[in-house]
This record gives sequence, C-alpha cells and structure tokens, in this order.
Amino acid sequence: MSVAETIDAQDRFHKVSSILVTQPRPADEKSPYFELAEKYDIKVDFRPFIQIDPVPLKEFRKQKINILDHTAVIFTSRNAVDHFFRICNESKIEVPADMKYFCISEQTAHYLQKYIVVRKRKIFTGTKTAADMLELLRKHKNEKFLFPCSNIRRNDIPEFMDINGLNLTEAVLYETVASDLSDLAEVNYDIIAFFSPSGITSLYANFPDFKQNKTRIAAFGPTTAKAVRDAGLILDIEAPLPNAPSMTGALEMYIRKANKITN
Repeated sequence: MSVAETIDAQDRFHKVSSILVTQPRPADEKSPYFELAEKYDIKVDFRPFIQIDPVPLKEFRKQKINILDHTAVIFTSRNAVDHFFRICNESKIEVPADMKYFCISEQTAHYLQKYIVVRKRKIFTGTKTAADMLELLRKHKNEKFLFPCSNIRRNDIPEFMDINGLNLTEAVLYETVASDLSDLAEVNYDIIAFFSPSGITSLYANFPDFKQNKTRIAAFGPTTAKAVRDAGLILDIEAPLPNAPSMTGALEMYIRKANKITN
C-alpha cells in the first residue's frame, strides 16, 4: 500500500449502513452475513457479479481430449465436478470404476456423492487449498491426470505438475463470465465485497464509469486484492487475516471501527 493510499484509508472510516456481497444469497438462514446484518442493523444485499457458463460439447471436442485416456481427475470446485460429469454424460462416456479422484477439500469430495458411490471409488483429499493436495499428486506420479477447469483459473496446479514432471491435461469445461447487472441502477453501497479478480472485471464491464468515492472495497484472497489495486481502487478491507480468517470476520472488524462500536 502506498503512503497516499494509507493516508486515504485512514480518512475512510465512515459509518457503514449497507454492504453489497458479490455472491449468491446464502441458502442457510444462519449464515454469518445475516447475523452481521442483524447485529449491527446493516443492510446486506447479495448479487453474483460472475456466472458460470457451460462449454458446449461441440466446443469441448475441439480441445481433442479423450477423457478415457486418463487415470485420475483433479477437482478444485463443485463446478468442476458438475461439468466433468455433464461432459461425460453428453459424450455418452461411462467413467471407469478404477478412476481416481483428487479433491481439493472434504467438501468437494463429499459433493462427488451426487454422481458416484463414493465408498466404492478411490478418492484422495486435500485439507483446504490446492497446496494441501500437491503432495498427494506427487505421490501418484504415474497417473495420467485430467484437470477440469474454467477458462480463468489459478496457475498453481499446472505449474506444480510441470515442475514435477507429472502428466496433466487441462480440460476447459466451463467459463467464468461477467454477469449482466443492467438491472442494477447503481452500485452505491458503503462496502462492496469481492471474492475473485473476475468480480472486479465484471464491475467495470457493467459500470465502466464506476467511481469509488466513499465506497469501501473488501477483497478476499491475495489475487483479488491485487486486482483491486491494479484497477486503481483503494483496498479498505482485506481477508483473510490472522484474527479474521473469513470475509464476515474482516467486515465485522471494520464495521466496529467505522461505526465506533466499543462494547
């Protein structure tokens, strides 16, 4: 953060009355966002700034990838799971029972139950991030890995596989695109919370003349924070933090300071 940005940030602790979360509204009514809204009497709106579009089978075939040439699949999200099995279904491919699945988290592994009988399959799971899964991949160096992903994805897994000489094929099965936000007359909120660089891209795709003014920007993750700064915006709230590992935790810390809450 530059000196000028630091000075600006110090003058930006105005009262917070409204927050726009650039994600879908949580299905769980016990979501921390709803608790935050009630606890501090703040309006919290939800609107996804990005959407996932499927890559049509015809376009996938242009990638000239034979799924059955692979012995293992790497899943980093539920979207990857959904679109892998969608393409298999549309291609009339029956995934072999001995196919191995490497999942970024227990939640992703559990989601596989939507498509397969988990207890009968070989599933390897990371703890929380791609980094936790990398050692698992290294131990299975003889596998031929398929990596279902979006047209926009992080480089950590492909780079790791390349450095360690592991066999990896990337399959772009879905695309991350800007949502149509034309029905939003304006984005005048005290805080807008972003969760990916694509969200920032969507902001300017929909509102090319957007001026930050007194709007505070929150970002989750280092790549999102970088995108905020690269766009020339002031980053007011960054998560995760050691004492606030979630976006709601970071928001609450900021709200208490901005709204001068001491109890």
